Amino acid sequence: MQNIRYAFILAALTLYCGIVAADPAMTESGAALGSHEQGLSIYKGIPFASAPVGALRWREPLPAKAWQGVRKALAFAPACMQTGVSMPGEDPPAVSEDCLFLNIWTPATRPKAQAGLPVLVWIYGGAYSNGSASMPLYHGDRLAQQGIIVVTIAYRLGPLGYLAHPELTRESAHGSSGNYGLMDQIAALRWVQRNIAAFGGDPEKVTVAGQSAGAMSVSELMASPQAKGLFQRAIGQSGGLFEPWQLAPGYVLANAEKDGVKYAESRGVATLQELRRLPAAELIRGDVRAVSHPVLDPYVLPLSPYDAFSRGLQNDVPLLLGSNTEEARSLIDVSAVKAATFAAGLEQSVGPLPPPLLAAYPYHTDPEARQARLDLETALRFGWDMWAWARLQVKTGKHPVYYYAFDQHPPFPAGSPYAGWGPSHFAELWYMFNHLDQQTWRWTRADRKLARDMSAYWVNFAKSGNPNGKGLAQWPAYAGTDGRVLHFGDPSIIGGVPGIRGLEVFDAVYQSVRGKEE
Repeated sequence: MQNIRYAFILAALTLYCGIVAADPAMTESGAALGSHEQGLSIYKGIPFASAPVGALRWREPLPAKAWQGVRKALAFAPACMQTGVSMPGEDPPAVSEDCLFLNIWTPATRPKAQAGLPVLVWIYGGAYSNGSASMPLYHGDRLAQQGIIVVTIAYRLGPLGYLAHPELTRESAHGSSGNYGLMDQIAALRWVQRNIAAFGGDPEKVTVAGQSAGAMSVSELMASPQAKGLFQRAIGQSGGLFEPWQLAPGYVLANAEKDGVKYAESRGVATLQELRRLPAAELIRGDVRAVSHPVLDPYVLPLSPYDAFSRGLQNDVPLLLGSNTEEARSLIDVSAVKAATFAAGLEQSVGPLPPPLLAAYPYHTDPEARQARLDLETALRFGWDMWAWARLQVKTGKHPVYYYAFDQHPPFPAGSPYAGWGPSHFAELWYMFNHLDQQTWRWTRADRKLARDMSAYWVNFAKSGNPNGKGLAQWPAYAGTDGRVLHFGDPSIIGGVPGIRGLEVFDAVYQSVRGKEE
C-alpha cells in the first residue's frame, strides 16, 4: 500500500507540476520526496533538528520531529536569521528563526554492487553573521555528478547562534553557553551519520568542508570532542581559529557571559526569560558582533583549536586547506592608504601592532603602502591561520595535509561588485564548485580547466582522503614549515607558502603572546 501511495505522488507531481520526482528516501523522521535533475536526485529543505524557537531558543538542538506521509523536499527552506549578505552581489535570502534544514544532491543511479557513496558536508561562511545553505554558488550538482553526495547545512547565526549568558550557563546541564551554531553543525553531522545511507551515502566516508567562517567552523569541529567520529576528512578554505585567545578575551566563557549581559541590556531587558520573548528580528538589530562568535566552553569547545592541535587532541583526519593570495582585496578599501599615514591608519583599524609586524611589510610610496596593507591584512586574517593549521596537523597528526594557494585572477568585469578583486576572498568558490556557468563573465579556457581540476581534486579527496587522480598534476602532501603547496593558477605549479617571511614574523609575535614555544 505504501508503494502504491509513493507511485501515485510521483505520477501526480510529474503530471501537474512538471517535476520529475526522485524516489522517496526514508529518513528517521519520515519519507522525503525529492526531484530528479541532470542525473541527480535532489532533496531540499529536510529538517535535521527541531525548530529552535520559543523555549528551544538558545538550547542544544533536538532531533527533528517525525511527520506523517511523504514530505515534499522540493523547495529550499528559509535561511537562519541574519543581517546583510555573505557575498557582495548576493540576493538577500528569505529568513526565519525556524531554519535548521539541509539539502542533498546525490547521483540518481549507480552500479548495484557499489558501496555507499562518499559524502561532502558544506558549511557556509559569513562571519558567523550571515550565509545560506541554499545559495546557488553552493549547489552541489557539479560535484555530485562526479560521484559523491553533497549536503549543505544551515546553522544559527549572530546572537541567536552564539550568545553566552550567565543564566544560559546555569540552566545548561553542561555548565556552558554559546556555540549553538556549532552545536547545530554537530547535530547535522549526526543526522548524516544516521540517515545518509537512505540517500546512497556511506557514513564512514564523510568530509566536512567550509569557507571563511565555515572553514573556521571546520577547525572548531576538529577540536571539539562532541564532533569526534562524525567525519573522516576535513577541508578548510580561507579560515581557521588559531590566533592566541589572549588577543580575543571575549572568546573565554566568563567574558562572553559579560558581553551577553551587556547585549541583553542593549535590548532593554534584564532576564533570559525576557530575551526569549523578544522577536527574532529585534535580537539581530544593530551591532551584535560582540555576541556573534564561538566561545571556549567546557562542553563543545573546551580547548581552542590551537591548543587542541598542539596537544594532539584534535579529531585527526586527512586535511585539505589553503587560502587565496590576495584575500584582503574583497574585504577592505585601500584606496585612501598613504605612506605618510600608514601606521596611524592601520592602528585605527585593527589597533596597535608590534613594530616587527609593521617592519615585515615595508613601503616607501603610496602604491607600495597600499600593497603592504593588503599583504598584512591577508596574512593577519587568513594566511597565518592556514599555515599554523597545516603545521600543527603535520606535527601532531597521523594523517596528511594537502595545502594550496589560490592565485588565479578571475575575469571580474568592471562595474561588477567584484571588480578589481583578483585572487581574493571568495574567488576560489566559483572554481571548486565548478560553477563558472553561473556568471556570464569572459571565462578563458584556463579558467575552465582550473574549475575542472579543482572540483576533481575536491571530489577525489572526499572519496579517498587524497586529492590526486588521473589527469591531474601531482599534489604532494605538505611536509611542515618548509613544505611545498599547490598554487592554483595558469598554470598550477608547486611552490612555497605565499608571504612566508611575513608569516614567520606573525608567528614569532603570537608565540610571545602565548608565552611558550609551539
